[in-house]
Amino acid sequence: MKIGIEVQRLFRAKKHGMEIVAMEIVQQFQKMDLKNTYILFAKNDLDKDCISQNKNFSIDFVSNAIFPLWEQWYLVRAVNKMKLDILHCTANTAPLFCKVPMIITIHDIIYMESLSFSGSSYQNFGNLYRRFIVPRAAKKAALILTVSEFEKKVIMDKLNISEDKIRVVYNGVNKQFKKITDLSLLQNFKFKYNLPDLFLLHFANTAPKKNTIGVLKAYQLYVDSANSPLPLVLTDCSALFIENLLIEINGQSLLKNIIILGYVPYTSIPCLYNLATIFLYPSLRESFGLPIIEAMSCEVPVITANTSAMPEIAGGAACLVDPYNPDQICTAIKLLLNDPAFYKNQQSDGLKNALRFNWEDAAQKIISIYKEFKKAE
Repeated sequence: MKIGIEVQRLFRAKKHGMEIVAMEIVQQFQKMDLKNTYILFAKNDLDKDCISQNKNFSIDFVSNAIFPLWEQWYLVRAVNKMKLDILHCTANTAPLFCKVPMIITIHDIIYMESLSFSGSSYQNFGNLYRRFIVPRAAKKAALILTVSEFEKKVIMDKLNISEDKIRVVYNGVNKQFKKITDLSLLQNFKFKYNLPDLFLLHFANTAPKKNTIGVLKAYQLYVDSANSPLPLVLTDCSALFIENLLIEINGQSLLKNIIILGYVPYTSIPCLYNLATIFLYPSLRESFGLPIIEAMSCEVPVITANTSAMPEIAGGAACLVDPYNPDQICTAIKLLLNDPAFYKNQQSDGLKNALRFNWEDAAQKIISIYKEFKKAE
């Protein structure tokens, strides 16, 4: 088969969820599939070394135009020249006028559930674009992949897609996420980022669904009730963003307890998890929640939400809380810190749960779907 894979942002330097998933899957394809021919369609960007070309993997660096134009015009032109058997679009959206049969990975359709303009202008535009494109692309697609049973049901209900057209392929955990025994490696990372011995960790993405304001409200309650509160380490955000949220909750005094790291490279995240005391992930809505199982693989206890796909992925091995209730988040923090036996149980249960997920299984399942799809044509 000649398989095209749309990975538009794969080579960006600062990768996030969907780009990491695509990178992991493609890397596994390269290890396990020497028979099919793959062409990756992407924008040319800084991280050119994350995927290499070989005899059955080539990269077509399509125009660097803005995304809608890139996807709906330049990608279509590039794909239609290649005489592909399948085009797999990996990041929620797809071209509407492509002549090649398409498989689309729809990670989530959060943007279909409510129209909010509380994010950045880039996020708001992206949500409007997806609200228009995704329902039409989903109808056009030959098959849809998604990442949890929860999201499968949501897609069926919201987009009126039949169950037999949707397959669930769980994400995996990169083998770099593990308990690190090299103390010098951890010490160097700790020194580089000026981290304390003990701390709470939260990825403070600016997307409202990540619930950074809820974490700050819970942290405020925790600080007010503790004699020597642990610092809160935040990544993936600016100091100005956090300062504005603290003003909103009248919590400016918390700044002395908060450490803001900004973006931490994907390859360095295992050190961060290993050094953390507790990982806070009480998101408002997730289709999977990859950091849950990454943190569990590093044996750090996780506090996550009792909503959407998070209980499915946490598998009973995390502290589940109502993400809209800061008191519950605060109570979970104090329970883990004050009960050593419970803390150790959460570490061991989390590690066992994380073993359910690996990229080899995910990639093999997708390859099997490609073969099945080709036979059914």
